Amino acid sequence: MKRVFLLGSVAFALAGCSTVTEGTRQNISVNTTPPGANCTFMRQGASIGSVNPTPGTLKIRKLKYDISVECEKAGYQKVTAMNHSSVAAATFGNILIGGVAGWIVDSATGSDNKYDAVVNLTMMPIANSSVTPVAPKPVADASAPLTN
Repeated sequence: MKRVFLLGSVAFALAGCSTVTEGTRQNISVNTTPPGANCTFMRQGASIGSVNPTPGTLKIRKLKYDISVECEKAGYQKVTAMNHSSVAAATFGNILIGGVAGWIVDSATGSDNKYDAVVNLTMMPIANSSVTPVAPKPVADASAPLTN
């Protein structure tokens, strides 16, 4: 009975390993070329924060849902990048050591997820919409006499 209690205590103590080692929040840096853009972070259609101006960093809560990063700057086309949620490496060790209880704790807190730490975006200038007309080449006058 003591062994079962001891084993249970150890498993419970190790539960939530990713929660302890990885945490429930993460910094995501965003860089744009050129710098100085306003970037909004969206998850499930709701804004979760912004970086203005770039480069900059936003601390977000880790969840299983992807984040879109949409950046705008005057004179440049709007650009969007997806930062996909993936499984944190510590989660696998936690399942082996802490078992299902540890994984449940990590999953409930979001610490079993992670995002790319840096998002790099290149912005393209908006093409000039005013087109300069090209003068037509002069055409020979059909009524003028031909010279040889």
